[in-house]
Amino acid sequence: MSSALPFIPPFPAAAPRTPLRYLALAGPTASGKTAAALAIAHAHDVEIISVDSALVYRGMNIGTAKPTPVELATVPHHLINIRDPLQAYSAAEFVTDARALITDITARGKLALLVGGTLLYFKALFQGIDPMPQANPAIRAVIEEEARQQGWPALHAALAVVDPITAVRLSPADSQRIQRALEVFRISGLPLSSFHTPKTAAPGAESPSDDVSLISLEPLDRAWLHQRIAQRFDAMLAADFLDEVHTLRARGDLHPDLPAMRCVGYRQAWEALDGLWPMHELRDKGIFATRQLAKRQITWLRAMPQRHIVACDDPGALPQVLTLARSFVESKK
Repeated sequence: MSSALPFIPPFPAAAPRTPLRYLALAGPTASGKTAAALAIAHAHDVEIISVDSALVYRGMNIGTAKPTPVELATVPHHLINIRDPLQAYSAAEFVTDARALITDITARGKLALLVGGTLLYFKALFQGIDPMPQANPAIRAVIEEEARQQGWPALHAALAVVDPITAVRLSPADSQRIQRALEVFRISGLPLSSFHTPKTAAPGAESPSDDVSLISLEPLDRAWLHQRIAQRFDAMLAADFLDEVHTLRARGDLHPDLPAMRCVGYRQAWEALDGLWPMHELRDKGIFATRQLAKRQITWLRAMPQRHIVACDDPGALPQVLTLARSFVESKK
């Protein structure tokens, strides 16, 4: 089979953004974002847009600490339960979906409240991101044939040459993501990792900035957050988190290299059920992985100087959040 690639037209540049107005609430896992968001919703006419790469997946409720049915019914929520765990969801897709939702919510006379801990999504929304190339069946067929002849580890090695940043975070057996990364490179001539880096417009060509206030819940005492993380993981286990993972595994079409199954908690549970280590170690491994996630989230937040910091371990945290929210609601750009 010939490996000649079909002609691909030049990839279009991102269109200028229309400025939007919205309120954002971010913070590490277990920092109290859900309670704070519901308090804001009780005080103001808002709709919540989830900024969470795990909450998009259906059937993953316990391990993601997804808002309860009662909480979801209290105020309209968006970008929750929009993907099957077999499907990926990118930062570029989030930006497209979120901006469309913000526009719609604003047009209905309400305020969009973006809440979550996936800071890559927030950064892409704030700074912009190039649109991801669409799937190309012809190129995918060529890559699949190469994989049949050479094996996915060989294609992983080829990916490492053109996109080492993406290759280092992928398993040589992760066929789905290796294929997508090679496809993006062959369509655009750019590594997949470059599309995960917010873009800066050329001087004089900047899009008007959004009118946004970012409230950031950050602990003064890391031990306070660690205790909350442990309590949450214990509550997940008590709520039959393992049964949820068993149900996902029983489908037969999911595997641990999928983005959904690499979510913190699910990955550790899957590995325990695969016998990679004793089940009695699940709690400690899950808590440790969640702590590492929280550490990364805080690092991302510290790179956002525009944020308004609220110490989430302060007894007066919620009133401070409400004061900041009210100030933004009452202000006009």
